[in-house]
Formats: sequence, structure tokens, C-alpha cells
Amino acid sequence: MDLLAAIKREERKLEKELSTLQGKLSGLSAAAKALGSRTSQRVTEVKKRVMSAAAKAKISKATKARWAK
Repeated sequence: MDLLAAIKREERKLEKELSTLQGKLSGLSAAAKALGSRTSQRVTEVKKRVMSAAAKAKISKATKARWAK
């Protein structure tokens, strides 16, 4: 039974620590919101650049001309 009591004490201790940390986290979130933090903004993906077929052909032709020398 002593082991069970120790476990319950540890559980209460951890629950108290959890509530303290949750309070700190909510305070930090409120501070970040007040400062206009960018944490809530979505990060946009960088779009892949697409090259036209004509541009590819032009580059290919120029490369072949360089290698032909």
C-alpha cells in the first residue's frame, strides 16, 4: 500500500506541474499574440519554376553549339 500512496503523491505532483506549465504556455501565447507574432501565419510553399518548351529548346541549341566548338 505504501507504493500506491507514493504513486498517487507523484501523480498529484505531476498534475500540479502540468497545470503550472499550461498557465505559463497560455501566458506566452497571449504575449506572442499581443506582439503580433507570425507564429499563426501559414508558411507558403515555394512554387516550382516551369520552363517553356521553346526556352528548353533554345538552351539546348546553345549548349550543343558550345560543345561543338
